[in-house]
This record gives sequence, C-alpha cells and structure tokens, in this order.
Amino acid sequence: MATSLLRKNVHPLMAAGPSLLSSLRLSLLRSISSSPVRLSAPLSESASEVESDSPSSSSMNLSPRPGVKILDLYKEEFEIGSRAISFETGKIARFANGAVVISMDDTHVLSTVACAKSGEGARDFLPLTVDYQEKQFAQGVIPTTYMRREGAPKERELLCGRLIDRPIRPLFPPGFYHEVQVTANVLSSDGKHDPDVMAANATSAALMLSDIPWNGPIGVIRVGRIDGKFVFNPTMDELSLSDLNLVYACTKDKTLMIDVQAREITERDLQAGLRLAHPEAVKYIEPQIRLAEQAGKRKREYRLSLISDKSFEKIKSLSESPIEEVFTDPTYGKFERGEALEKIAQTVKAELEEEGDEDGLKYVSKAIDTVRKQVIRRRIIEKGLRVDGRQLDEVRPLYCESGTYPILHGSSLFSRGDTQVLCTVTLGAPGDAQRLDHIVGPPTKRFMLHYSFPPFSINEVAKRGGLNRREVGHGTLAEKALLAVLPPEDDFPYTLRINSEVMASDGSTSMATVCGGSMALMDAGIPVREHVAGVSVGLVSEVDPATGEITDYRILTDILGLEDHSGDMDFKIAGTRKGITAIQLDIKPAGIPLDIICESLEPARTGREHILDRMEQEISTARAMNDGSAPRLATLKFSNDSLRKLIINRKKIEREAGARVSVSDGTVTLVAKTQATMEKALEKIDFLIGRQIEVGKVYKGVVSSIKEYGAFVEFNGGQQGLLHISELSHNPVSKVSDVVSVGQQLSLMCIGQDLRGNLKLSLKAMLPTPKKNLLDSPVHVASQPPQETTISEDVISNSTPPVIIRPAEECDSIANKLLTVKRKSRKASVDVASQHPQETTTSEEIGNLTPPFVVRAVEECDSLANKLLAAKKKSPKTSKSSLRTSLRKGNKKDTSKGTVGIAEELAQIMNPADEAPKDEVSSGQMKIGDVMTAKVHQIRAHGLVLELSDGERGMYKFQEDGRKDFEVGEEVDVVLSTFSSKGIPIFKPVD
Repeated sequence: MATSLLRKNVHPLMAAGPSLLSSLRLSLLRSISSSPVRLSAPLSESASEVESDSPSSSSMNLSPRPGVKILDLYKEEFEIGSRAISFETGKIARFANGAVVISMDDTHVLSTVACAKSGEGARDFLPLTVDYQEKQFAQGVIPTTYMRREGAPKERELLCGRLIDRPIRPLFPPGFYHEVQVTANVLSSDGKHDPDVMAANATSAALMLSDIPWNGPIGVIRVGRIDGKFVFNPTMDELSLSDLNLVYACTKDKTLMIDVQAREITERDLQAGLRLAHPEAVKYIEPQIRLAEQAGKRKREYRLSLISDKSFEKIKSLSESPIEEVFTDPTYGKFERGEALEKIAQTVKAELEEEGDEDGLKYVSKAIDTVRKQVIRRRIIEKGLRVDGRQLDEVRPLYCESGTYPILHGSSLFSRGDTQVLCTVTLGAPGDAQRLDHIVGPPTKRFMLHYSFPPFSINEVAKRGGLNRREVGHGTLAEKALLAVLPPEDDFPYTLRINSEVMASDGSTSMATVCGGSMALMDAGIPVREHVAGVSVGLVSEVDPATGEITDYRILTDILGLEDHSGDMDFKIAGTRKGITAIQLDIKPAGIPLDIICESLEPARTGREHILDRMEQEISTARAMNDGSAPRLATLKFSNDSLRKLIINRKKIEREAGARVSVSDGTVTLVAKTQATMEKALEKIDFLIGRQIEVGKVYKGVVSSIKEYGAFVEFNGGQQGLLHISELSHNPVSKVSDVVSVGQQLSLMCIGQDLRGNLKLSLKAMLPTPKKNLLDSPVHVASQPPQETTISEDVISNSTPPVIIRPAEECDSIANKLLTVKRKSRKASVDVASQHPQETTTSEEIGNLTPPFVVRAVEECDSLANKLLAAKKKSPKTSKSSLRTSLRKGNKKDTSKGTVGIAEELAQIMNPADEAPKDEVSSGQMKIGDVMTAKVHQIRAHGLVLELSDGERGMYKFQEDGRKDFEVGEEVDVVLSTFSSKGIPIFKPVD
C-alpha cells in the first residue's frame, strides 16, 4: 500500500518503468535531431523538477521536466536580393488550420487561415474573407482615439486585404465553396518595410500548411526602380525615390496579379520589370514547399458543390440556342439583354420542375451562367464577334464635358458607351490634408480620390453601408493614376479631393474615373502637366483540358461588364502619352502566361491614346483659377509669439472675415472663397496679430491718444506709432484734434523710426498732393496742359552736353536765383544747368513740384543764364523784388498764351519796350554763331584751349572725324557753338 501511495505522487513516465522511459527518451532525441528547432516553455512556475535515475539522462539533460511545454518550431530561411527572410510555424496560433510568421529585419507578420467544416447549403461562389490588421502596438504607440483602441478597418487595411485576396482566390479548386477566412496581423514593424507583401507570402505559406485544398503556393514581390536600376523588396525610403512601385504575384510559370503605381513608365520598361520580377518572386515558393513537407497537414476531403454532367448537359440543351439568339440580336441593350436571359432561366427552371430534377434545380442558375459564358467565349474565339458588335480593338463611343457645374471648383462628365461618371474637384488648405495613422508611409495625404458606386447605377436596390472594399480599391487605383501628373506640393500647396460618382455602370468605371478626374482637375485650374486616361483590356482563351495550357486566345479592348464576367482577366491600364501611371490586373483562371500579359500592353496603349485625343478636344490645358470659383490661398509666416496670438484669435478671424485659417508647422494658410474675403481676412490678421514692419508699407490703425505734438496710433497687432502733427496734412495744422479723434480708424504709411526706435507714421503720405498755386511762384509758367516738346536733331547733334529733363518751375527757380548773383567778372562761376536737380533744390521743393514737366536742352538753360547776365549789366539798378513784381504783373495780364520759353519772357522784361527780343544769346560782345579766328594756346588730350584777339579764352573739342594735329600758336577759324555752365565759350570748326 505504501508503494501504491508513493506511485500516486510520481510522474506517470517514472511510474511506467525505466524501460519505457528510456524508449521515450530515445524517440525524443530522434525527434529533436529531425526537427530544425525545439523550444521548451514552462506552463507553471510551481511545477517541480523530477530527475531521472538514469546516468545517461543526467549526462545529456534531455528528460522532459514536469510542467514544461515542448513546442515543435519549424523555420525556413532564405534571401531575396539583399534581404534575409524567414518563414516560421509551430510557435504561435497552433489551433488555426495554418499559421505562419514571416520576418524581414525587425518586421514580423502573422498570417492564419481557418475553414468552415461544412458548406451551408448550395453556393455558387467562394466565400473567402481576408482581414489585414495593423494595430498601433506594432510600432509602440497607443491609439489616439477616444476609446484608445483601434476602430473600423482603415482604407489601407482594406487595400492590403484586397492585395492578398486577388492572387490566392483563383487557386481554390472549382466547386469548393466552404467559407474560408484569412487573418493577417502585423506583430511588429520597424517602419522600413511595407508589411503588405510579407502578409501575402505568409498567407500562401499558411494555406500550404493547412488542410484546405488549394493549388498553391505563390510568390509575391515588390519591385522599385531608382536611377534606372530595379530594386527588389525596396525599403520605404528607397520607395520614395523610386519612379516605380510594382507588386507582382505568380506561380512557378504563370502570372496571377499585378499592381503598379508609376511615374509615366514606358511599356518597354514595364515589360523589363515584369520579366525580372518573375524569377525573384519564384524564390518564395521553394521555402514554402519545404516548410509544408515538414509541418504541413494532410488535405481533407471536402464535398465539392458541382453539378453532375447529366444535369448540366440537360440544362445546356434547353438554354444554349435561346441564349445564342439573344447575343446575335444587336438591338438588345444591357437591361433588355438581361431580361431576355432571365426569361430563358425561368423557362428552363419550369421544365426541370416538371421533370423533378432536384440536382438540376439546385444548380440551374450556375449552369445557365456557365452556358452563357461558353456562348460568349465561342463567338469571340471563332468569329471575333463581341457582345455589342464591336471589333476586338475598338473603343466604345465617347462623350466628354468639362465645367458641368460652374459653381464647383472643378467638374466634368465622362461617358464611354453606357458607362457614365461625374467627377468633381474640391480645393482646400494644407491643413485639410488627411491625417494617416499607418505604421508605415507618410503621416498625411494631400490628394484624395473617393469613388462611389451607388445601387441605382446598375438599377438595383441596396442599402448604403460603410467603407466598401471594391469602392476603396477602384478609387485608389484612379488616385494612383492621377498622382503622377499633379504639380509638386511646393508649387501648389492646396489639398485636393476628387469625388467620382458613378451614374451608370457597364464596365470599367474605375478607368472612366481616371478620365473624368483628369478633366475635372484641368477645369479647376490645377496645373496638371497633361491628361491621364485609362482603359480596361480583357482576355478570352481556350485551354487544353489535358495539359491546362492555353491553345488559342483573343485580347479585347475596352471590355463590357458582361465580357469582364465571362472573360479570363480584367487588365486596367492608365497613363499619359508618355507612359503608364497605374495598373491593376485581376484574373479568374489559375494563372496567365506573362507573354500574353505583355502583349496586352500595346492594344491598351492604342486605346488610351484614342481616348486622350477626345479628352483634349474638350479641354487641353488648365483653366485660370481666378476665372472660376476656386478659393484664394495665402501663406503667411509668423514668429512664435505672433503664432500664439493668432491661434487665440483664430475663431474670431474666421467668424468675422469668413475665411478659414489653417496652422501647420509654423505656417499659416488662409483659404477664402473670394478675393474680397481674403483681403478682409488679411486686414483682420494685420490688425489683431501684426506682421513685420516695413518702411513704405500701408497699415490700418486706430488712434489711441492725442497729444499737442501729434497722435499715438495702435496698429499691427498692438504696436504703437506716432503720427506727428506735421504728418497730418499737406496744409499747416494748428490743432491735432481738428484732423483726427480718439478711436478713429486710419490708413497710415510707416515712414521710418526715430532715434529712440519709435515708429513714425504719416497720414499726409496717404492723401493726394494738392496742386500748387502758380501765382505764388516767382516766375509763372502757363497753366495749360503740357505740350509735347521735341528737340531737333541738329540741336542734339550740335550740343556737346546731354539733354536733361527738368520741371519748368525748376528752370524758373534757377532763373530767379541767377538774378541775385552779382557778376564781378565774365569768368564768374554761374552753376545753373550742369547741376542735378537734387543739388539745386531741397527735398521739400521737389515734393511740391506738381506742375507738368517740360523737356528743355542744356543750351536753353545756358542761353537763359546769359540773357539774365546781359540784362543785369544793362539794368544794374533793377532789384530782384521789382523783377518778380514785373513778372507777376506780366503773367496776370496774359495767362492764355500757353507755355512760353523762359528766355523770351525775360527778354521782353529786360529789353526796352520799343526793342524787339533778340534770338541770339551772347556773352559780352560774342554771340552764338559768330565766326572768328583764334590762336591755339594749349593742346590737351581731348581738345584745344584757344585764345581770342581780346585776350578771352575758349574751348575747342576734337571731333570724331575731324582734324587733331594742331600746333601751339597756329591760327584756326572757328564758330561759337555754345557756352559752358561757367560762361566759357565753346567753339567748333567752321563747316
């Protein structure tokens, strides 16, 4: 009894005896040697260790401890490109039909598959569900949602699920309609690699390990191109530099799926990328096969939902002829053809009910659909006849319209056959960009295309739910196609949203969205480089039942919905005239040869160019944004203090101005519907927040206080400036309060800062300059509008100094100044004509010069000076005041004679009343035009100094083509041409 009690506390293996324990140890050792990896994990910390009495076990330490779980872990490692990849199973999710963890660097993705044990009733489709999940724990982040947990699937998760679904679905055997669910979870992410392709390969490996019938495995690879070189499995950083993002899935010898986003890659380069991608993708297949041989389950026997050959032949005999009649009648439209086929199905069903064929009744819909496909495919292969009577490479009739709704930022309507899509464009601020919380990729997205497929587009009744996988996939495909032609964000900072509303569907609505979206972008004034168009290419083939190889095929351009349903592939290709921007390939058979895929690119290019021609006839360049209702956008930069103040007043600015204020990364963006709204918003920001003060700029401010010497004005977000009394008006102001009052809003110009740094403002600079009263001038210039004055070529050619443009009043002022000069000698310096206006007049005098400008030559001003000097000599007693009085009286007598030369005015005043004014201008006894003989007194580099008979000296300037070989003392004949500004006579040779 003691022995029995003792054995109750002994491990069962120990109680079984040493012989059994030894045999178990031996088998355990063999299993360890055959398994790649063996892991042990404790199940309970309180489990006690039991040591064996056997010396061999103690030396090898291989005995299983109580409470320790033995895990059979299988792992396959391999390399593709420069990336080390591994498949692992047996450690996680052991209850699933198949579970595999794929690893690349520090990114790990788990994919599991599960299958229902039996089918629920009769189905005619495979209920396959693929769920891809990216939870925030994979990157060490807590979700920012209210519940702090992940919500509904995001767009990226739906797209990755579609990426996994598309290549694995064709490989399930026909008639296998059991429910299958694939779940892919990202366990950890280093942010370097996109987990979507890894999840697709892990799903293929999990299906291989499971007991689900599946004709895999497959390999999926991503290919990029940087500087013309193809890169396999590029990182996210490398992908941002790549002009190609190609995801390629295949079996050992056939293509299953292609997904492309590119920057106008040519068909030739794309073919090169596809042919390089295939052998690299095949490298994923062998490790999966080896892993399945080690840890795979035996495939179960499932009941396939297949109709018997006898029932199918009966249904075919009853429906084939009526179906052919429907497709040979060209008068049938989409819905008329559908109604006729439905009547045929109802007739066949009625006959089967009379015969009591239960098997046939269960699968009658699927059988009739199969017969319909056979009829359509046979007509295309044998006769080249399509459903609507078109040629194999013919595109349906097109209708294009831009600016459908002018009030929108951009809109267009595109129709191809019975397929019709309405596209609209909405512009927004940079802050309107979509914020993404993906574990890889950019944090925001500024261009969005949302595709909507309402039930009325196919004349059906259905409820509208949340995000639809098909709608998200079609919208993303069109978004990729248009993204390549958008202007850079630095040049065009707007956020863009395109809405594609399918109005009628009969095939290729996603490609119609590309065409309509391109026209809507141009209608909105967005400077896209050129149009993007898309077309869908189909395939109908004949397969040898024995070998499964394609024996004959036809490529169809612009397929209908019925041709898509009955054909072998839907190959959507979008691009510009330069190249391809997006591709999506979906197939129905278990693979298509890559050569046929590459052959389909050429008819797609021809059809795309045909559509581009029609689109360019409607709109070929982007409209001007200001012509439509596009919003106005302004970008401002502020300091940190001003930015805080703006954020506080943001709602107030939006409410009072009617514009949207967006703050992002220290940059403030204003979006307004009209220019008036934009100006009002900028005015509000200037008043509340302020910007950097610039001298000469105009600011709006409010008078805060009034002093004797001026007014203090608050402007530019609370800054103070002084409006001095001298800057209130052009006229003298005796009292500041007579012009401005406290609380008054003014537009002022900043004219500078004083020595203490205080800002100086001017109201006078904003007021129009009053016209000066000419009667107050010392010399009156006629008030008539300025006459166009021309100077003869002779005057210009004979005058050595250049022609200078001076105001008439300036010349009058100079004349008055000359009257006050006492000439002591003929050589006295009278600086009149050669000085710059700034040198002879003050800044205040220049600012008050409002009379018109008159063009006068330097000679005229010199001539005026000589006349004044001569008059002064003749009338030495004439004072400046009497001369000014005489001039005023003379001007008052006759102000209607127009612009009178100053020389003539002064000559009339200075000469006696009975003496007519002289045209000649003289200096002493010399006058312009006098011919005389002079001696060469000195020879200089550019001319001569001449001495006259009375001892006077003058200047002679060498002519370009004239004589230059003079000698001192030589006599020369010259003519007086003018006087210098200092009264020195200037001569020239006698003609």
